[in-house]
Amino acid sequence: MVLALSAGCSALRFGYNQAPDLGYWWLDSYIDFDDAQTLKVRNGLTGWFAWHRSTQLPDYAQLLVRAQAEALADTTPARVCEWWATLSVRLDSAFERAVPVGADLMLSIGPKQVQHMERRYAKANGEFRSEFLQGDPAKRRKASVDRAIERAELLYGTLTDGQREQVARMVGGSPFDADLWFSERKRRQQDALQMLLRLNAEGAGRDKAEAALRAYIERWRRSPRDEYRRYAEGLADFNCSFAASLHNSTTAAQRQTAVQKLKGWEGDARALAAEGGR
Repeated sequence: MVLALSAGCSALRFGYNQAPDLGYWWLDSYIDFDDAQTLKVRNGLTGWFAWHRSTQLPDYAQLLVRAQAEALADTTPARVCEWWATLSVRLDSAFERAVPVGADLMLSIGPKQVQHMERRYAKANGEFRSEFLQGDPAKRRKASVDRAIERAELLYGTLTDGQREQVARMVGGSPFDADLWFSERKRRQQDALQMLLRLNAEGAGRDKAEAALRAYIERWRRSPRDEYRRYAEGLADFNCSFAASLHNSTTAAQRQTAVQKLKGWEGDARALAAEGGR
């Protein structure tokens, strides 16, 4: 079965085709939908992915063509940040498309489901602690280095020993603060829970729910906490420099590997978009 799937499409294409179901089960694990909500959420996810497949995937394919050309040359931190800004615009469009369905769902969530969400958040926070908040500083740093190497090798293939040492040095100088991130994560969770309880208590309508959801996402993107906002801006700048420095250290062979990976993702995006028209 696995071999047949691999022969027919890539893991990315298979995962994308399963995304509406996976998205439903992930959301259900947090909210515990009733029958009416299940129908609404499944229909909403199906509609959102149909839109995304037909309008966004062709655009992603074009971006991947540009990325292939740029992957062969050195880059700069500013250029990396420009790429992130370009991707952020696409994320904003994806969110805006989901707002109406999200607002309708929010209006149907009752206090017992909010309590279920709170328990699910607590479980997720325990998982976060295990992955990012190791008590031993050396283990925490090693985990950060391992994650950075894994992400780099997803694009460039196997890194050299020198590149691995470079990654370890750069991670050692990173402003990344897992404790601060965790505190912001908990703020966002409480923000979401309070928003849902407030909408329920007020008997809010669609317009108010949409406005509340947009305001929540804005607080998620730009924290109301000055300390965290400054931290996030500094981390973003560092990550752009990190990515540029690592890319500029890659060999011609590693850049060709990156081009082939990007080309494969481009092909996946085009194939998935074409499948939507069948």
